[in-house]
Amino acid sequence: MRGLIRFLLPLVPLVMLAVAVWRRITGAEPPQALAERLGYLQAPQGQSIWLHGASNGEVASARWVLERLLAEDRGLSVLVTCNTATARAMVQGWHLPRVTAAFAPLDLPGPLARVLRVWAPRLLLTVEAEIYPRRFAACARAGIPVALIGARMSERSYQGWTALQPVMAGALGVVAMASAQDAASAQRLLALGLPPDRQRPVCDLKAVAIRRLPPPVLPPQATRTRVLLAASTHEGEETVVLDAFRTARARFDHLILAPRHPRRADAVAALITARGLTMARRSSGAMPGAEEVFLADTMGEMDLWYARAGSCYVGGSLEFGSGLAPRGGHSPWEPARYGCAILHGPSVANFAAAYATLATAGAALTVGATESLAAALHDLDADRQAALTQACAQSLHGADDGDMIFHEILTWLQD
Repeated sequence: MRGLIRFLLPLVPLVMLAVAVWRRITGAEPPQALAERLGYLQAPQGQSIWLHGASNGEVASARWVLERLLAEDRGLSVLVTCNTATARAMVQGWHLPRVTAAFAPLDLPGPLARVLRVWAPRLLLTVEAEIYPRRFAACARAGIPVALIGARMSERSYQGWTALQPVMAGALGVVAMASAQDAASAQRLLALGLPPDRQRPVCDLKAVAIRRLPPPVLPPQATRTRVLLAASTHEGEETVVLDAFRTARARFDHLILAPRHPRRADAVAALITARGLTMARRSSGAMPGAEEVFLADTMGEMDLWYARAGSCYVGGSLEFGSGLAPRGGHSPWEPARYGCAILHGPSVANFAAAYATLATAGAALTVGATESLAAALHDLDADRQAALTQACAQSLHGADDGDMIFHEILTWLQD
């Protein structure tokens, strides 16, 4: 099996190239997407760095690093690459000076050579779980340090990478610095080949980002306690949430349902209609009103929904049968910041340390399938919501551990 995986690995970028060409032909991505994936970019002015994150959450968690670097060096240009159109648009929407947002280049020699030749970055910052062997090797040959910040290595990813131990050891061997998201990720990175002297203290970028944001302006709590948000749900979860919501109508009047992938919105809408629930859709221009279910089928507006809900089920955390693989859960930081009482399923490997902290403090509710979620919702009155949110605020908002990471990055740029 390992031999087969090693044989197929070089084909992955070629498959990605074929997909990129197809998406360009079909109009699924904007015209510039293919050119950017092939490494055709405009040259920056002056010194530059390259920051890469997969999608919205990863890039947003590193925004504070980006803004501090821009403020520290007024002549610095930053290339921010992402794997998705929504993340690219989000970065463009920040309107930060001297920042270029682009689709990430394919992990092939040609695209990588073009990016490095045109941008000549002083440093590559990679956020969370994005490890690209050819990209890292190309940077090493060019004398460009590679830093992993908020690095995440789940148990599932670790087991997959063990089949490619030499490849991963080669990629991690050129990393100049790696700060893991949690202690378990740090140990897995070491086991896969990260040199011990390159390891830095754990730093959860999303936690730091949340702590550094100003407190949100929220409507009166009394208007939120009867609103339930299901955030970033995946296939299978909407059925559980909708059925639990119908059972717990004595406690909640409204459900805001926000699928992780808005392209699934029509299928989710069909589930709502089949249950006889009234519905409005954000994609039609509506805002939450008198309807029973509001389908938040757009991207980039989650802050609106966190602010309206007193309770939040965090998606990607329920476990199903063999047909649907565990997703590992999404971050609890955003609902914590907005004072939502947090509910989640048992699959939380992506943020295991944060959810363990919540569990120890009694600051969140773990639920299973429909009956378990319905029972939890039934008991979630205003007093119980307030107790959970207070415990959550006390347990998750600890000391800020991001300065050490930032200052080491800054040192490289000043050398």
